[in-house]
Amino acid sequence: MEQITQLDRFRAPLGGQEIELQQVAYDAGGINLLRVRIRERSRFTIFEIDSDTAARWGQALLQWAQQQSPAAAAEPR
Repeated sequence: MEQITQLDRFRAPLGGQEIELQQVAYDAGGINLLRVRIRERSRFTIFEIDSDTAARWGQALLQWAQQQSPAAAAEPR
């Protein structure tokens, strides 16, 4: 059995993909995973990742986003 907690749900503005983030707590093994569900029309991509993978992915996304900001582009390198 699993317990699902909704964390966030949003739509990507350019492609229109619906992105859903859920915490999945599995009773068997006592493990918590992050479930990422991406819906693109009738197609779904669903995968679950551990906390170390989520942290690494999150850091890479944040670093990329910060480099894309207008303020970052104006700063001398």
